[in-house]
Amino acid sequence: MNLRRLRAVFHKEALHIVRDVRSLIAALLVPVSMLLLFGYALTLDVDRIPTAVHDLDRTPESRALIERFRGSRYFTIVEQEGGYAGIERGVDHSRILLGVVVPRGYARALARHEEAQIQLLLDGSDSNTAAIAAGYAEALVLTHGAALRDRALKARGLGELKMPLDARIRVLYNNELKSKNFIIPGLIAVILMIISALLTSLTVAREWESGTMEQLLSTPVRPAELLLGKLLAYFVLGMVDMAVVLVLGVGVFGVPLNGSVWLLTGFSALFLFGALCWGIFLSTVTRSQLLAFQASMVSSFLPAFLLSGFLYAIENMPFVVQQVTRIVPARYFVTALQGIFLKGVGLEVLWIEALFLFVYAALVFMLAVRKMRQKMA
Repeated sequence: MNLRRLRAVFHKEALHIVRDVRSLIAALLVPVSMLLLFGYALTLDVDRIPTAVHDLDRTPESRALIERFRGSRYFTIVEQEGGYAGIERGVDHSRILLGVVVPRGYARALARHEEAQIQLLLDGSDSNTAAIAAGYAEALVLTHGAALRDRALKARGLGELKMPLDARIRVLYNNELKSKNFIIPGLIAVILMIISALLTSLTVAREWESGTMEQLLSTPVRPAELLLGKLLAYFVLGMVDMAVVLVLGVGVFGVPLNGSVWLLTGFSALFLFGALCWGIFLSTVTRSQLLAFQASMVSSFLPAFLLSGFLYAIENMPFVVQQVTRIVPARYFVTALQGIFLKGVGLEVLWIEALFLFVYAALVFMLAVRKMRQKMA
């Protein structure tokens, strides 16, 4: 491999990137816009659940229960006097997620030491959020019921009833359970895949469509030198994007970086190299910018978004889909990102992910070089 020819190809591709202002702006603004969108708009946290209350009992006991909901950070009472019609209307207009109905005789049942019931009405159109809201509401009602039971026992001179089990919960790493601490590290993988999908998948196809590939074929540049020269220009751009996301994620959104910055950089470089090689391979095979872009979106961006564990837990996917995710490189990169950011672990834990990404990058590079050699022959 001749370094002079490699440097010449790199210089040519870098000039093309700089002169193509629209692509350069897109490559630099897409990561920032996605980070702001996902960081501020997308959240998996379920709190401040819009709640409507219908109190048919209207007693101090029923008002005490309602105050429990009002004082919880997980619920926001937005309607209290609308009745069943108001709850149904609010659910239809997506203004209310939970309806709490306290029936008549609630206080009388408590006074008789009988089981008092309340009704919880949930909007099940978003099943995941509804299930979480139901869990919060049931926990609140159980806690309030335990407090009422202890108060009744004290009033009868029996003292408090001790539970046989006492669960002490300790959350490791992301102790505040903020979804942005989970989303933003995984967003690095998606952004790097977008860079490869938008740019490198078009580079060789553009040469064929514009007629400049014939000029390159007349030069002594070898296939590996052409591929590496083009790849390095976009590699530098991708690493700049990674640095921008890292600075904004840690500095603006406060995502903790507990691990090594150098290990993070190494994993990002390895993943980006493989993604760029795959984009150039698709560009070489299709020889059409449109087909190359579509193939890259289907084969790289969508798997990185849907099958990497970035947003959806792989453990909850069907068994067949779980096996498919094993060949998605973004899955291993997202695992490494979360381990470095949140857990602060090193290669002693992430060596399998590092090995897979290295093997993937090497195989795709050799495949791209082989296909480039066939096209240039």
